[in-house]
Amino acid sequence: MSRPPFLTLPENATAHLLQTARGAFAVLDALPPAGTPRRGTALLLPGFTGSKEDFVALLEPLAAAGYRVVAVDGRGQHESPGPRDEAPYAQGELAADVVAQTAALATPAGEPVHLLGHSMGGLVARAAVLAAHDGGGALPWASLTLMSSGPAAIEPAQQARTKLLLEALSSMDMEGVWRAMRELDAEDLEGTARASGAVEEFLHRRWLATVPEQLIVTGRQLIDEPDRVAELAAVPLPKLVLSGAVDYAWPLPWLDAMAERLGARRVVVEDAEHSPNAEQPARTARALQDFWNSAEAAD
Repeated sequence: MSRPPFLTLPENATAHLLQTARGAFAVLDALPPAGTPRRGTALLLPGFTGSKEDFVALLEPLAAAGYRVVAVDGRGQHESPGPRDEAPYAQGELAADVVAQTAALATPAGEPVHLLGHSMGGLVARAAVLAAHDGGGALPWASLTLMSSGPAAIEPAQQARTKLLLEALSSMDMEGVWRAMRELDAEDLEGTARASGAVEEFLHRRWLATVPEQLIVTGRQLIDEPDRVAELAAVPLPKLVLSGAVDYAWPLPWLDAMAERLGARRVVVEDAEHSPNAEQPARTARALQDFWNSAEAAD
């Protein structure tokens, strides 16, 4: 579970609903400061159990570099509404949401849009790119970043943990599952509480607000996702594989090999694990700026 280091938005950021052809999605939307030339727009997709707040520490540095930064709650995540039914959370449905979100950003003509997906969000971003590519026509994105998101299903031990969570979600209410997770993760909870009680309270609220069917379906995707790297490699789009120096969901050798197969830029953020966006936001922002600048220069 990603933990944002803080929750306060920078002055140039707002929280609002992004209206799209597929419904409304809660976003954090940061604009470049006055007088800063705009370089482009970034659409950021959170991971499993996550939300738009996981990117809060990236908003200010990326906006200062000239990017409009839009972090989104996916369907059924945190503050974005979603039905109590499993079918609307199929990967194809979530991918179609990303295409609609991109279309709704109303960027100036010719301004590049950079797509980033963290963890489970990376699988959704990949599916959106592949669907758009299969549909023909120009892709609506200037680049794709897969952050701590691997080639296929998560590694076996993490699959086992996810299966336990899915079993709990099928038999308990969200509050009961939360309490069970906290008991199993007491040491981690203690560290989080010392760091920020406000963040821990937010994590609890976010968990209770998330639609359980969304977690069940996306959890299955993490367990069953096929390897689609060869398909993605055939899409003519600049790609970045970015991760921390340790990752338990998709081990670093898996990410290294995926980047090589994709012909993608590879960046490892030191002193970070599965959520470099929250754990080392300054280093992560610099890596993203460098990649986006190079993608725009190559266009």
